[in-house]
Amino acid sequence: MKKLFTLFTIALILAAGSVQAKDWKKVRVAIEGAYPPFSQITPEGKLIGFDVDIAMALCKAMGAEPVLVTQDWDGMIPGLLAKKYDTIIASMSITEERLQKVDFSKKYYQTPARFMAKKGLFTAFSKDALKGKTVGVQRETVHDKYLTDVYGKDVVIKRYGSLDEAYLDVDAGRLDILMADSVALMDGFLSKEKGKSYEFVGPDMVDPKWFGPGIGAALRKEDTDLKAKLNAAIDKIRADGTYDKIQKKYFNFDVYGQ
Repeated sequence: MKKLFTLFTIALILAAGSVQAKDWKKVRVAIEGAYPPFSQITPEGKLIGFDVDIAMALCKAMGAEPVLVTQDWDGMIPGLLAKKYDTIIASMSITEERLQKVDFSKKYYQTPARFMAKKGLFTAFSKDALKGKTVGVQRETVHDKYLTDVYGKDVVIKRYGSLDEAYLDVDAGRLDILMADSVALMDGFLSKEKGKSYEFVGPDMVDPKWFGPGIGAALRKEDTDLKAKLNAAIDKIRADGTYDKIQKKYFNFDVYGQ
């Protein structure tokens, strides 16, 4: 009986060790694919963008094989918790609310939020000037949270599953204003032919209460070893010039922020 108990105990210890000893030789990365220039899907079905290149670079720095998984924004965190993938590298802001459910790496970039409106809509931007306007935003984002908390009583909020959906309503005249990341708005709409009659209005929005300290890679709280590897990889690509090479493909400014 004692021998059987000893063998059983050894088996439990070995099983526990096998569960904990993840080598992370393969890392499944969730990316939205509908948020240019950070991620988008080409007509050929290929994922491209800043988030994609960063994900590939981080996996290379970790010595891991990347497996990219496209995921709609609304299902990002539920999918992570359900173990559909190991990390989210999809322009997700590090916020206190999200930290209650998941953990994050250190930031890998930070850009301000902005409002975009048709030229001439505002002679001066103010909270009073926004009253009664219809404002679009991607749902379940920091922008949605900010807009709801700060302007929710004064404006009509229309929420969308992706910015591409919101751009269609802007183009059709069904939205007065759209709020999103400034870089995403510039790349996805303002720099296009249809965006020539629109402009940024109001100030940069960076308040950490809503926008946190930046954009990080989300992961499950128990995966502390993966977090350490991601943080070391971010430091590595920042130090060896890889990060700078990637950002220059997409931006003419330092997207990492202060």
